[in-house]
Amino acid sequence: MPDLHPVRRALISVSDKTGLTELGEALSARGIEILSTGGSAKALREAGIAVRDVAEVTDFPEMMDGRVKTLHPRIHGGLLALRDNPEHRGAMKGHDIPEIDLLVVNLYPFEETVAKGADYETCIENIDIGGPAMIRAAAKNHGFVNVVVDVEDYAPLLAELEANDGATSYAFRQKLALTAYARTGAYDAAVSAWMAGAIDEPAPRRRAFAGTLAQTLRYGENPHQAAAFYTDGSGRPGVATAVQHQGKELSYNNINDTDAAFELVSEFLPSDGPACAIIKHANPSGVARGATLKEAYQKAFDCDRTSAFGGIVALNQVLDAETAEAIAEIFTEVVIAPGADDAAKAVFARKKNLRLLTTSGLADTSDAGLAWRQVSGGLLVQDRDNGRITAADLKVVTKRVPTDAELADLLFAWKVAKHVKSNAIVYVKDGATVGVGAGQMSRLDSALIAAKKAERMAEAMGLPEALTKGSAVASDAFFPFADGLLEAAAAGASTVIQPGGSMRDAEVIAAADEAGLAMVFTGMRHFRH
Repeated sequence: MPDLHPVRRALISVSDKTGLTELGEALSARGIEILSTGGSAKALREAGIAVRDVAEVTDFPEMMDGRVKTLHPRIHGGLLALRDNPEHRGAMKGHDIPEIDLLVVNLYPFEETVAKGADYETCIENIDIGGPAMIRAAAKNHGFVNVVVDVEDYAPLLAELEANDGATSYAFRQKLALTAYARTGAYDAAVSAWMAGAIDEPAPRRRAFAGTLAQTLRYGENPHQAAAFYTDGSGRPGVATAVQHQGKELSYNNINDTDAAFELVSEFLPSDGPACAIIKHANPSGVARGATLKEAYQKAFDCDRTSAFGGIVALNQVLDAETAEAIAEIFTEVVIAPGADDAAKAVFARKKNLRLLTTSGLADTSDAGLAWRQVSGGLLVQDRDNGRITAADLKVVTKRVPTDAELADLLFAWKVAKHVKSNAIVYVKDGATVGVGAGQMSRLDSALIAAKKAERMAEAMGLPEALTKGSAVASDAFFPFADGLLEAAAAGASTVIQPGGSMRDAEVIAAADEAGLAMVFTGMRHFRH
């Protein structure tokens, strides 16, 4: 098998016509014969490019609404034949099978059809059959055949042909084959994932996941780890679909933390007022609402000014200049918001290393979806935590009933606790976190750490007492013993929100009553590991 192999004949059949005529003109100018089908052939002819119909090669018409057109030995033989195998060459000559040296195919827009909410039958009709079959055949025979499945590879293909006088190298064909198999794998994964949902199968016997490379990263969590960032094609607003306006390339940790920040701030609808979340190492250092974005940022910053340094800031409304000025006063890695006005962009332009990302809107935290993580030898897959609690869902279990103002803080604290690593304890006062305890092995330790942070901030701000006095406290899971609750009470909490469900609920409720606390149960927990 020679390294360089000439391209004399191409088969083009694409759904996405982007760049099609330019590609066709370049191939035709090199004297490469073009075979094509349906809309691709029509578009090429309209551009004045000579095209030979596939039906002319197969001596068989397209039929069944185009379901059958390329599934034929004269097509697959031309893709699969080993050019250096005398038996294969004899079969090609005996059955009038033309060599196909280049296959350009992109598939029916199945993912886009699903994303538009099409009905079952429409989705089924947008499952490509002939395309994947040809792609796999060409990719298998990459020793001789080039297979292009992405518009992004048109320019590299033409450059390769130019560099090698109409031929391509084996290494180039290998890379094309790699991309091709990944594309058909991702396509099949999309179909199987859609079908699992369509027939309400929560745990199919086989699962497939796929992604498209968004960027290679300098390194992973640590410099000795290689890393890359892939998008899943869902189009969900967030770091994967955001536009970066300035700053150096996002790192692995930046992306992870920015995702955590944006998912958290998306819990707060813009119509309910400005909100801000500041994240450090995937945990919130501060979250707040305010009358303005600047006030929301300042209240979130005041929860833990130390941890906010070098953090990620997420906003639920369009960033304005006044808020940008406040954020720019300290070192911040990333700011993400559903838009930024020109004045805000001008403020950040003075901070060259600060990354500004804008999105098309907030993420819908009620959306269904899957979350997965790798474990040794497998994957853990679960539904996205889209659980929500309203005031109507709460059960008051103590003698004292929370006031309306206390109830608002309890619900705020609950939303934040959902995004804090377990064991999570969150103190909130007047629509702002005032203490966050995350990721401890003991719920008591989380309560202690959050309270201690609040005390330190009070000292730093010159306050007479910690803002945990009169606060609401949220626990992401039940208190297994009364000690954690009593620690929160000692810190000054006056109300508690927790799932309930412990064997010792009665003991915990009695302790809350004795401390004069108002406590509500949600019936839902929010572990986050």
